[in-house]
Amino acid sequence: MTNLATILSNTAATHPDAVAIKFDDVEIAYGALDSLSAQVAGLLAVRGIKPGDRVAIMSPNLPHMPAIYYGILRYGAIVVPLNPLLKAREVAYHLHDAGAVLVFAWEGVAGEAATGAQEAGAAVVLIDRELAGTLAQTEPVREIAACHGNDTAVILYTSGTTGRPKGAELTHDNLRSNARLSAGLFGIEPGDVLFGGLPFFHVFGQTCALNAAVMIGATVTLLPRFDPVRALEIMARDKVTLFAGVPTMYIALLRAPGRDAYDTSSLRLAASGGSALPLEILHEFEREFDATMLEGYGLSETSPVLTFNQLDGIRKPGSIGTVVKGAQLRILDEDGNDVPDGEIGEIAAAGPYVMKGYWHNPEATAAAIPDGWFRTGDLARRDADGVYFIVDRKKDMILRSGYNVYPREIEEVLYEHPAVAEAAVVGRVDELHGEEIVAVVTLKADAGADHDAVSAAIREFVKERVAAYKFPRRVVIVDALPKGPTGKILKREINV
Repeated sequence: MTNLATILSNTAATHPDAVAIKFDDVEIAYGALDSLSAQVAGLLAVRGIKPGDRVAIMSPNLPHMPAIYYGILRYGAIVVPLNPLLKAREVAYHLHDAGAVLVFAWEGVAGEAATGAQEAGAAVVLIDRELAGTLAQTEPVREIAACHGNDTAVILYTSGTTGRPKGAELTHDNLRSNARLSAGLFGIEPGDVLFGGLPFFHVFGQTCALNAAVMIGATVTLLPRFDPVRALEIMARDKVTLFAGVPTMYIALLRAPGRDAYDTSSLRLAASGGSALPLEILHEFEREFDATMLEGYGLSETSPVLTFNQLDGIRKPGSIGTVVKGAQLRILDEDGNDVPDGEIGEIAAAGPYVMKGYWHNPEATAAAIPDGWFRTGDLARRDADGVYFIVDRKKDMILRSGYNVYPREIEEVLYEHPAVAEAAVVGRVDELHGEEIVAVVTLKADAGADHDAVSAAIREFVKERVAAYKFPRRVVIVDALPKGPTGKILKREINV
């Protein structure tokens, strides 16, 4: 049986009483989580959902989310995880593009979810107190749908700089094999407690925390919205042994007031990904928390892990480590030829972790995987020891607090503002967030003379229309944007 849901049912059969999910005083054992997932599958049956249908989840890391995730998979449907910070117009786009027939939406985002779902023609099931009662009265579907390993399990939305978000199709085999890999990389054992602060709608949290823990029978302790002091409390209370996070989380933990008051001595390993980890933060974290920190690299399209500094291999601080077992990596020049060690080129990947393709987008799939090798858009070099170092990003993508922000999407919203003539969105180095989003605009003649007021109005305009992590914190008004001979805006020449 290749269905990803079997990682839960197998663990529930061998460790039914072990705690799978913990959320403050709430504890859900593996046997109970498996039963809940069967009731979710039963609810899908009642709703007339068919195997292969797309079902979205729009929720932070709350106890019901894993049950819904595995319940959708159990039924043979396809999971479409959505960021709960999305606004209605973004929700509508994702649901429509995926052809989702149903979305499970946390009650805290009910308004945006309902508006977006209505536009996309999808039904909504609220994740609230009533859902528990509904599931309790639902006839469970205990059978796990038979799937081929290459069947799509999850559609994760990601973007490029030339269009709207694309759905990366990750198969049951993709996610199962990368979860098994991650469990081995981090040495996860049944008694481990993983910090569940990385959102499960993101591939890093979904694979390296949730699926890896469930596969082994470890515990995941949830924090729906990251707060460093709250994280320290959870680490001390639940004796967290493994922490998976993005660099901004580690920076926040180190800078948290009263950090020394919390006993985090149980922590043995921290895994970092999502963006480059500053060397000084790595060294400071290892010193202050007396734990090993490993940095790695991957993408939504690769399930995600491709490289990691590994416990039983070469570790080089500042690198993204060596290729993990099963993955294949090359460093290519502009013509698709391999470059020698030490020279810079684009990372291309192949192997069992690379996505099936982009959902209903053969053109984008062919562009990304022209010859069986997925072009990541990231520039790197490899040293003589086979260790990889990220040099730059080929794409214009901005990485803010571990979230991908794509300038084109924000620029399209900026152009909707009546005062904006031209716009360019760029990322600038930020100590806390890694990168901060800056919008540089020129104004129409009738925009008004008070630039501070116009700038503030534009910022609020975008803030109302995109997720909170995407809107530009700075809006800079200029007389003209630099352009090339064809009239293309030259972002590299913008100096703000």
